[in-house]
Amino acid sequence: MSSKYLLTIILIGTITFSCKQSEEKNKTVDLTAEQELIFPKGQKITNNNFVGNAWVEMLVLADSVNRNSVGSVTFEPGARTNWHLHPNGQIILSLDGVGYYQEQGSEKKILRKGDVVKCPANTPHWHGASPDTEFIQVAITSRVDGPTEWFEAVTDEEYMK
Repeated sequence: MSSKYLLTIILIGTITFSCKQSEEKNKTVDLTAEQELIFPKGQKITNNNFVGNAWVEMLVLADSVNRNSVGSVTFEPGARTNWHLHPNGQIILSLDGVGYYQEQGSEKKILRKGDVVKCPANTPHWHGASPDTEFIQVAITSRVDGPTEWFEAVTDEEYMK
């Protein structure tokens, strides 16, 4: 076997191996970008209790033993809940983005990753994304004394105030 032929085989093998390594590296980067979400985005919410687009991934459904439900909610920029209340309150854990939370009669709060809100029982409030940024939250809601009670939509004036 001539040295030119052997050199050609080695060169082709080296290039092929380098391309495979590059493809594997790119696959890893793509998978990492997808894995940034802690929970799946879930199903688009199609009821009339939200302004704009939001998605929910139910993580825990309330049952006779544990009467709490837990859901991850993703709000697109500008999306928000209507005014509503929970008979036993609610806890909101901010996972990503910039969001808003407001109790009736109080100032609107800006929520960022890591912020926690404890919504008092029977207190009308709303929450959602800021106008320019998606917001992801986990909502923990007790179902002991009944379901969420929904009210009117948050007006654009209330939202922007």
